[in-house]
Amino acid sequence: MFRPSPAAGTALGTVETRARRTVRRCRRVAAVTMIERAGPGDAGEILTVQRAAYVSEAQLYGDPFIPPLVESAEQVRAAVETGVVLVARQGERIVGAVRGRMSGTTCLVGRLVVAPDAQGRGVGGALLSALHAEAASARAFDLFTGHLSEGNLRLYRRHGYRETRRERMSDHLTLVHLRREP
Repeated sequence: MFRPSPAAGTALGTVETRARRTVRRCRRVAAVTMIERAGPGDAGEILTVQRAAYVSEAQLYGDPFIPPLVESAEQVRAAVETGVVLVARQGERIVGAVRGRMSGTTCLVGRLVVAPDAQGRGVGGALLSALHAEAASARAFDLFTGHLSEGNLRLYRRHGYRETRRERMSDHLTLVHLRREP
C-alpha cells in the first residue's frame, strides 16, 4: 500500500490550498463574463457606473464637482466614438469601464471605473490589462489619480505603472501622474 511521506502530505496540502485560492479568485472574477468595446448606446450606463464609482473620490477630496461627476452622457458618447472605451459586463449589466486615447505613441488612460458592488474582484485590473492588449502598439501608457486615492495607486503599481511627477491642483488635491512602459 502506498503511503505518502509526511513531507509529501504537506506539499499536497499546500497544492490543495493554492488550488482553493485560485478557484476563489476565479469565481470572483468569473462574475465578469466579458470585456468588450463600448458602443455609443452604452454611454448612459457607463455614466451611471462612473458617477457611482466617483462618489467616494468626491467625498475623499471634499469636492462634489470633480470632472467625472459633472460629465454629460453626450461627452461620454463622444469619448466612445473617438477613442477606445472598454466595458466589463456581468450578464447584461456594465460593471466597469476604462478609456484609452492615443497621443503619438502614448496611450492616455482615463476614467477607469468599477461599480461599487463589483470593486475588489479584479474588474479594474482586468479592464487595465484588456486596454494594454487593445493598445499593444503603444510605447507607454500614461494616467493620473489623486494623491489620497491609495487603492487606485496600489492597482496601478501592481500593473507596472511608476510615478513620474506630482501636480498640485489646489490645497486639497495633488494629481499623481504615472506611466507604464511595456
